[in-house]
Amino acid sequence: MKAAAIVGFKNSGKTTLTLEVAKTLKNRGLSVAAVKFAHHGFDYQGRDTDRLAAYCTAVAGMSDESSMLIWPGRRRLEDFLPLMHADVLLVEGGKSLDVLPRVLVLREAGEAAELKPELALGVYGETTSPALAPDLVRFDNADAVADAILENGFLLPGLNCQACGRENCHDLAVEIVAKQAEADDCRAFPENLRVECNGQLLPLGPFVAAVVGSTIRGLLAELKGYTPGPVTIQLD
Repeated sequence: MKAAAIVGFKNSGKTTLTLEVAKTLKNRGLSVAAVKFAHHGFDYQGRDTDRLAAYCTAVAGMSDESSMLIWPGRRRLEDFLPLMHADVLLVEGGKSLDVLPRVLVLREAGEAAELKPELALGVYGETTSPALAPDLVRFDNADAVADAILENGFLLPGLNCQACGRENCHDLAVEIVAKQAEADDCRAFPENLRVECNGQLLPLGPFVAAVVGSTIRGLLAELKGYTPGPVTIQLD
C-alpha cells in the first residue's frame, strides 16, 4: 500500500490538500482510504470526514474523544488497516506518526521543525514561501503531491522490532525518505512464517515469528501423520 501523511497546524490548508489529492487519485482510477486525526469528536455529516467520503472507499477518524468505525477511546493507526483495503492511504494530521512519509503544509517559519521534516517528501502551499523550508521539495499543486505519494509513499508496521538493524521504525522511515533504504528493508514479515487475516498480511517480527512457529510445530508434533516440513493452516 502506498501511504503518506499530510500534516500542518490548524488552518494551514491540510484538509483542502487532502481532499484535492484524494480526488486526483480517484480520477486516476485508484482506490483511496483516508484517516482523519482531530482534537474533537466526530459528527459525520457535513464534517471533513463526510467530505473525504466523496472520494474514498473508507474513512476513519481518530481523536482523543472517539474513534470512527466507531470505537470508544483512542486507537492506533494500525488497528484500522485491516478494515481499509485501498491502493493508497491518505492520513490527514497525525503529527506524531513516524511510520510513513508526509507532506508539510506550512503557515509560517519555524513550523517545519516541529513537524518531523526528516520524514517529509516536500512542502505544499500556493502561498508557501520556499524560505519556510528551503531544503525541501516544493509542490505547487495536488497532482504533484499525488505523483510524489505514488512514487515514494510507504507504510511501515510500527513494531520497532529492530530486525532491520535500526533502533526503531522511525529511523528506517527517515532513511527510506532520504532514498538511503527501501521499504522492503523492513523485516517484520519473515519469509518462513506468513499469517494473513481477512487478506491482510500481519507483521510479526523475528522473535514473535519464532515463538509462533515453534508453538505451532510443537502442537502439530502430537498429531498422527505429522512430519517435519512446510505447514499450511487455514482458518475460516
